[in-house]
Amino acid sequence: MLEMSTLRSDKEVEAIMRMSERTIEALGFTEHSRRHSSIVSKWSGELLRALGKDEERVRLAEIAGYLHDIGNCINRQDHAMSGAVLAYSIVTRLGLSLEQATEVMAAIGNHDEQFGLPVSDISAALILADKADVHKSRVKKNIENVLRANIHDRVNLAAERSYLSADKENATITLFIEIDTAICSVMDYFEIYFARMRLCRRAAEFLGCKFSLVINGTSLV
Repeated sequence: MLEMSTLRSDKEVEAIMRMSERTIEALGFTEHSRRHSSIVSKWSGELLRALGKDEERVRLAEIAGYLHDIGNCINRQDHAMSGAVLAYSIVTRLGLSLEQATEVMAAIGNHDEQFGLPVSDISAALILADKADVHKSRVKKNIENVLRANIHDRVNLAAERSYLSADKENATITLFIEIDTAICSVMDYFEIYFARMRLCRRAAEFLGCKFSLVINGTSLV
């Protein structure tokens, strides 16, 4: 099985991820760098492990999580699909079997809320981990007036902490978020994240779980 250290240090992966970061920064989006990729990789694996999946599924989820946004090096539009094709080439070169590579490809190709749907346990974990990463450190712009910032930046700036928790016994996956409501209201969060939370619910259901969203200690979903 491909080791994560090998994937992270691969020269092709490094070059593609650098270009992806530059592209996203030029477009003015929130951070999609190796920080985000590493978090999504870690959370994807931890989620499947907590639900009792075997280590091969855990590792494939970690790989898909790390590579899920590399399509941004081509274009932000349809980045999930272009990234899936890029990832397939990379992971087969690095030693994954064709069957394992197709699992990674399918997960990456289905992680975006516009067209994506959970098609496997790996893709479901990737969706949940990706949508869970909301944090103020993802805003790279120098914003002088927070209240006048666009809603995407404001929601991320308000997020002090977010994390996923999986309870296998009670078949529940919970996204916990702590936000500063002086910067962003809970309604603002739902305004831009409703489609993402709906996809998270479908992903949790694919894993045989109920999805729960808790913001500032209050259960909302």
